Amino acid sequence: MKKFFQEFKEFATRGNVVDLAVGVIIGAAFQKIVTSAVNDLVMPLVGLITGNSNFNDAFLILRLPEGVSAEQVTSLATATELGVTTFNYGAFISAVIDFLIMAFVIFLMIKALNKASSLRKKPEEAPAPAEPETKICPYCLSEIPYKAVKCAHCASDLKDQA
Repeated sequence: MKKFFQEFKEFATRGNVVDLAVGVIIGAAFQKIVTSAVNDLVMPLVGLITGNSNFNDAFLILRLPEGVSAEQVTSLATATELGVTTFNYGAFISAVIDFLIMAFVIFLMIKALNKASSLRKKPEEAPAPAEPETKICPYCLSEIPYKAVKCAHCASDLKDQA
């Protein structure tokens, strides 16, 4: 059991886990900002264009319970109180816009991080050209190993030849 807790301690204190925890916390806080921007800035404009005062509460009545008329259902809150089955398309469209904005911002952040990391990397040095394996003896024109100092065919001394 002691080994189990030791392994868990090593896992939890590893850098990646801490980075992930920080990312989740910052992401949750950022999600609140995006949700507020969508609900408080974007959706009122959409509501103004479509004629609804609050587009988040836009809905269609699917089924009315007995004794309830459509004229009684003036808002989503009233519909919920009366037990009316509704199709809440305004909230769904809000959530889709919220997701798209969040995905776009994350895309931009990842793109910026990739660009920054590529700038930080040092360009890799090109490998040195490979040394040739053979050369031609200048005296007998035979092919010999590149590092040879004496020709195997004519016995010429190649130390002076470079």
